[in-house]
Amino acid sequence: MKNESTCPCYEEMGPLKKLNKQSKDQVMKIKNISVWKENLALTRPYTIAYETIDSVQNMFVLLEAENGSVGIGAGSPAEDVTDESIEACENALTNNLDIILRNQDIFCIPSLLSQLNNSMASTPAALAAADIALHDLLANVIGIPLVDVLGRVHDSMPTSITIGIKPVDETLEEADEYWEKGFKILKVKTGLDVDEDIERMILLRKKFGAEAILRVDANQGYSVTDYKRFLEQTKKVNIEFVEQPLNALQLNEMRSFDEWIRKLTMADESILNPQNALKCLYPPHPFGIFNIKLMKCGGIAPGLEIARMAQYEGIKLMWGCMDESIVSITAALHAAFASPATRYLDLDGSFDLANDLVKGGFIIENGWLRIADHPGLGVKRI
Repeated sequence: MKNESTCPCYEEMGPLKKLNKQSKDQVMKIKNISVWKENLALTRPYTIAYETIDSVQNMFVLLEAENGSVGIGAGSPAEDVTDESIEACENALTNNLDIILRNQDIFCIPSLLSQLNNSMASTPAALAAADIALHDLLANVIGIPLVDVLGRVHDSMPTSITIGIKPVDETLEEADEYWEKGFKILKVKTGLDVDEDIERMILLRKKFGAEAILRVDANQGYSVTDYKRFLEQTKKVNIEFVEQPLNALQLNEMRSFDEWIRKLTMADESILNPQNALKCLYPPHPFGIFNIKLMKCGGIAPGLEIARMAQYEGIKLMWGCMDESIVSITAALHAAFASPATRYLDLDGSFDLANDLVKGGFIIENGWLRIADHPGLGVKRI
């Protein structure tokens, strides 16, 4: 029997109203912990504003409870964004998980997450891998999908699919390929050449007409002048939103824009964690939309913390990703469907992996994502 005065129960945080009395009263200890690294090749290398990417290394965490239930997590560090290398990610997991988690009760997940955050805050992808594994294990022990542990408010939503920076003719060719597969939301990477970016977006609209939803991700590639010019020249294109046009630290410059510009602009690199998000909530809001990525903020728990902050301030949410395993993409989807403020998904990070360690998790049909009706994340090792 756990000590309620020293071990905060996850139910006290609000989500676990569905736990039956037997679940609430039992103790379920974590007995085995595994950590390893995998290189995941991409079937389609791509270019963003500052690099070309053809493969990604992910860290994986496997937790096993004393009743045989398992939880899996994955982390994909982004050194250029969070200063976390794959080596730092691996070291953080190897040095902390056994000390903090072994023989601990999975129903004390808030306390465990707090301890992990205190030790691993500087390695958010490592923290996310551990956070996801803990959440998956908890939901598997309870025997329901994770989204229902968190509190489901959405059942399905379309995701965008991303086109990297490339010549205009190749952009159109790739967009046509995705269109034929049923994806009607195209997110286009920009930020290297504003003139070519304008041409690219005009031609995409001309090619696909009003049925297409077009989004832009500039990856901090524009100056204030560039961004104003881009918006002016693409007014008739009807772009849904533009993600992180300016440098992440240029919040004052973002606040200088007219309200209509700020409302259609999304923060990405500007909100690495809840502390960053708070700075973006000071009026006037520099962004009307937040992009929450588990790999930047440290997992499901901090992601939902940002989501609640945004909801209170009327900020819309998109849940995005890096190049990631199905494991962490599915985790982001469960978190997204547990937030009332979620309006957009950009969870295509596993589509172009040449290899992965799991299958399942989510179901995709004509660009729409929904969660598989299985306990936990619903993923299975291949």
